[in-house]
Amino acid sequence: MTRILVTGGAGFIGSHVADALVAAGHEVAVVDNLSTGRREFVPPAASFFPYDIKSPETFRLIVDWRPRVIIHHAAQMSVRLSVEDPVFDARENILGSLNLFQAAVQAGVERIIFASTGGAIYGDQAPVPAAEADRPLPECPYGVAKLAIEHYLHFYHREFGIIPVSLRYANVYGPRQNGLGEAGVVAIFIERFLAGQQPVINGDGRQTRDFVFVRDVVAANLLALNYPEPGIFNIGTGLETDILSIYLKLQHLTGSPLAPVHGPAKPGEQRRSALKAELAREKLGWSPRVAELAREKLGWSPRVSLDEGLSQTVAAFRQNQGRTG
Repeated sequence: MTRILVTGGAGFIGSHVADALVAAGHEVAVVDNLSTGRREFVPPAASFFPYDIKSPETFRLIVDWRPRVIIHHAAQMSVRLSVEDPVFDARENILGSLNLFQAAVQAGVERIIFASTGGAIYGDQAPVPAAEADRPLPECPYGVAKLAIEHYLHFYHREFGIIPVSLRYANVYGPRQNGLGEAGVVAIFIERFLAGQQPVINGDGRQTRDFVFVRDVVAANLLALNYPEPGIFNIGTGLETDILSIYLKLQHLTGSPLAPVHGPAKPGEQRRSALKAELAREKLGWSPRVAELAREKLGWSPRVSLDEGLSQTVAAFRQNQGRTG
C-alpha cells in the first residue's frame, strides 16, 4: 500500500484515477476545490479535502500527511479561457503546481505523476502523429503552462531528487466528462443531443484530435507508479479523428435527428493533433490489445476503440440523466 495524494481527484480523469488507486489497495487523499469537480465522484474510501492547490491549506496537508506520491490532475483546463486570460491560466496552473512541488520537497515526496497534455503541447508545426522527441511549440497559453510545469519538474528532480513522470494525454473522453477540457466536445455534444438541443461545431469540423478513453489513461497512471526514473510519455492512440466525424458518431448513438451546424472557429485551436505512444508501450508497459484496423495503421491499438468508448460514454450519460431527470 502506498500513500498517494490525487489533486483534482473530484474531476473527470482524477476521480477515475482515485477509484483505481483505492481498488488497488492504496491509501488515497483527494484535494479538489470543486470548481469543476463533483464531491460524489470522490471514492468513499478516500480522504477528501476541499482545498485549492494554491492554498496554504494544501501546502500544510502535504507536509503533514507526507504522501509518497502526488498524482497531479488539478488544473485550469479550458484552452479558450487560457487564450482569453493567460495571466489567470498561469496563476492557476503554474503557481498552483509550484505550491504543490515546494510542499513535496518538505514532505519528502518520492514521485510526482503529472497530467500534462499532448493535445496542446506540440503545436501545428509538429509531425502528426507527434512523438516525445518532437519539439513542443504550443499554440495556446494552456499548452505553454503545461510545458513550463514539465520543466519545473525537471528542476525539482535535479535539485531535490523527486522522480517526475509526465503523461502527455491526447484528448481524453469518457464517463464523468464535462465540457471544459480539450476533449470536452464529446461531453458537450452528448449532453445537447440527449437534451434535444442543437450542438454547434466550431469552424468547418475538419480539425482532428486523438481521442483516448479515460480507462486507458487510468492504466497509464497506475503503471507510472512503478517507473523508476524521470519520464515523459505520450498517452494516445496515434489516430486522427475529425470533429465532424465525432458529431456524426454521437448523433447516431443518441438517435438524434439534428444535422450538423457550424459556428466560428475557436481562437488558438490546433488544426491537427495525434500522438505516437510507442515509448509508453516500451517503457511503461502500456500495452494495448490488438485490433485489426489499428494494427494495420500503427502496429498496435488502444485498449478501447473509439466506437466502443463513445458507446460506453453515451450509455453513462444516459444513466446519469435518468438519475437526475
